[in-house]
Amino acid sequence: MTADDLGPGELASDELAPGELEPRARRRRASSGRVSQASVAVRAGVSGQTVSRVVNDSPRVDPATRVRVEQAMAELGYRPHRAARALRTGRSQTIGLVVTTLATVGNAAMLQATAEAAAERGYALTLVTASNGVAAAFESLVAQEVDGAIVLNEASAQVATGERPRGLRLVVVDAEADAGFTAVHSDHAGGAGAATRHLLERSHGTVHHLAGPAESFAAAERERGWREALAAAGVEAPEPVRGDWTAESGFAAGGRLLSASAVFCANDQMALGLLRALAESGRRVPGDVAVIGFDDVPEAANYRPPLTTIRQDFTALAHRAVGALVADIEGAAPASGPAVIPTALVERASTP
Repeated sequence: MTADDLGPGELASDELAPGELEPRARRRRASSGRVSQASVAVRAGVSGQTVSRVVNDSPRVDPATRVRVEQAMAELGYRPHRAARALRTGRSQTIGLVVTTLATVGNAAMLQATAEAAAERGYALTLVTASNGVAAAFESLVAQEVDGAIVLNEASAQVATGERPRGLRLVVVDAEADAGFTAVHSDHAGGAGAATRHLLERSHGTVHHLAGPAESFAAAERERGWREALAAAGVEAPEPVRGDWTAESGFAAGGRLLSASAVFCANDQMALGLLRALAESGRRVPGDVAVIGFDDVPEAANYRPPLTTIRQDFTALAHRAVGALVADIEGAAPASGPAVIPTALVERASTP
């Protein structure tokens, strides 16, 4: 039996003098190398049952006592025993993350932010790739007994059409709302509209669009926002030029955009390639061509010129996704409709 398995009958009262448990606590800590609940109880001056209630987020703990126990946990470096908790709750305290690739800036940023958000809630993160399809990824996660999964971006398109394991709780990032999962996404259309209006307000007759892959939800939403902003201004939308999110595709698309006076790019990496193509053709940014990207990657401020862009809050996106999944796992009522995270225009030197 571990310290996490202590039952209410093993400790006589809810408030114990520190000396009563100290020998036992020291023996447990020395033998296991872990800080036990008994050690936390000694430090906080409460029973092991009270510590267990705090660990399991029970409402049956006085707020002042909870603060004292949490402070003792922090001082001792206590970490809940995951296996013991799984036996008590029937949960593994692990969530899965499904991706098709980590080569894109957005996916890499979401991986880090999701891992941090999960850890803050006491959950471990298991990463699987959907290189063989999301069905195989889901099978792997079910075999690992995860409590739920978050599906990212490019893999999200496969969820709506593929078979989902029964009972696997899902949050899908960048997807239409669906009865079978919770949807979370940035305000792609709103950000694209803000970028387009920003260019139109600077006396550009129209705004061209360097679009993302046709099958991408995010790319489709950004294209929609661009089209709606042009339509609201009474401007006919030019035919978009399509890339694949990479700087190389932005550079290749540059030849078809040399006559443009304003370009909204669906992400910053394609904008980087476009800036190079324009520079090599002798077109000045922003003197001859104004360029706006999307994402606000860390390097965008150091592009030449520094890139005006739409900032996605990847941290907020990950926290909302993890929060929605954990709430579902722990029995809270799911939110109605998709969660939409605001975006923001960041002005730099690539626009006048």
